[in-house]
Amino acid sequence: MAEINRSEILYKQFVQNLIGKRNIFFNTANPSGLGYVHKVRYKKKEKVTISTIMPCMKDQKQPFWTRDSSILLGGFFVTIFLIVYIWWPLAEEYLAYVDWNGAWWLYMDWLLLGVFLFMSITIVARANLKTDLLIVFVGICGGLAIESWGTQTNLWHYYTAERPPLWIIPAWPIASLSIDRISRFLNWSLNSAFRTLNSAFKFFYWITFAAFLILMLIFVSPTFDKSYTWLSLALCVLLIVTPTDHRFALLTFIAGAGLGYFLELWGTTRECWTYYTLQTPPLFAVLAHGMAAVAFWRTGLLVKLVIKIP
Repeated sequence: MAEINRSEILYKQFVQNLIGKRNIFFNTANPSGLGYVHKVRYKKKEKVTISTIMPCMKDQKQPFWTRDSSILLGGFFVTIFLIVYIWWPLAEEYLAYVDWNGAWWLYMDWLLLGVFLFMSITIVARANLKTDLLIVFVGICGGLAIESWGTQTNLWHYYTAERPPLWIIPAWPIASLSIDRISRFLNWSLNSAFRTLNSAFKFFYWITFAAFLILMLIFVSPTFDKSYTWLSLALCVLLIVTPTDHRFALLTFIAGAGLGYFLELWGTTRECWTYYTLQTPPLFAVLAHGMAAVAFWRTGLLVKLVIKIP
């Protein structure tokens, strides 16, 4: 009997070494023929996902308004106040057109107010300063680079003749935060259909960005003699041909272009800025907001990767 028990132990060790550290169940109750034949039943290995590692996160709903939402909203209003205070002559010039003794509401810029109201709501939605501060930083740097390129190459100019005007720069991080919320909402809405639409997203990704690149080449062709333009083209090509996530890149492009349309519609129809084509707005300018949003998102991923390096 001792010899049989020893053989059983050796056999179990052999099977465990053969199949690795899996969950196995031995049934050695019944002998069959030559010695003990062990019926081995393998437990199916569970797929490891975020919900299995932290199941509470699957059902946890982050509130719409967080502590960081108050901080972001406060910073948003402080930024607007500082812009109005520092560039008060510009605000005074605009307010001079309003007839405060009559039907003043007819003189209000409801498109501008609507855009800022929408962005105010979106930037406070599930705010998280740990990620939002990076978005703000990338938005400021990216916005300054884009405005410098456009105004220095005369693709567009502002009515103040500044190249670029500093008062327009804060609009970029605010728009970046809003686009981030829109992109995440679209991603969440389509999450259930991701498996079936994966190939479709890749197809529309290449169609969309290839069309944008062609349109960009046509629009910036008068500035091919500028190094800024070639640098911008090289960056766009690099971002397009090295996608990290076709789906989220496409959704970010759509979100950026959607918000960009209303921003460009306001700016060009009010002649705050004017493109060399005199269109209000040009299609490229609208889609360029989508490309800028993708570039900011990819830059944020790169910064996160660099920060993790010891």
